[in-house]
Amino acid sequence: MKIIKTINLTKDQKNTLYNLFNNEYPAAINFTCFADFEKYLKTLNNQLHFFLLNDKNQLQGWAYTFSREKKRWFAIVLDTKIHKQGFGSLLLNKLKSTGNELNAWVIDTDKELKKNGEIYSSPIDFYLKNEFTVNDSIRCETEKLTTIKIEWNV
Repeated sequence: MKIIKTINLTKDQKNTLYNLFNNEYPAAINFTCFADFEKYLKTLNNQLHFFLLNDKNQLQGWAYTFSREKKRWFAIVLDTKIHKQGFGSLLLNKLKSTGNELNAWVIDTDKELKKNGEIYSSPIDFYLKNEFTVNDSIRCETEKLTTIKIEWNV
């Protein structure tokens, strides 16, 4: 596996990322159309994207950072087929190398369903193993799902 970094995304890359996002994240937050996904990407300030590619240059994972409220935020999504093989940590360490802090909203329950009907497994334990702390006082609860804020600082 190799990691490629980019700032600008091609239309083909966006289409691949749109499908990865909608396949791997809970159905409650899936984008209903590609145009909505593109609008979301346009809202991200100071974007930096990282692609995890296999030896056939096929996308297996995507991580990205962006600025919000004077802080550095991120998200990671991996193809389920490569979970628990160290690739998430590989991507996360690449993100850590780009700055002194990372923040994210993380689903901390195992009750959400993906669009294929499988349960979305909370990645909270993964982040705890990778030196993140959970900010128990900051929780975001919407009609779609509940998340908790995680933080990493040098």
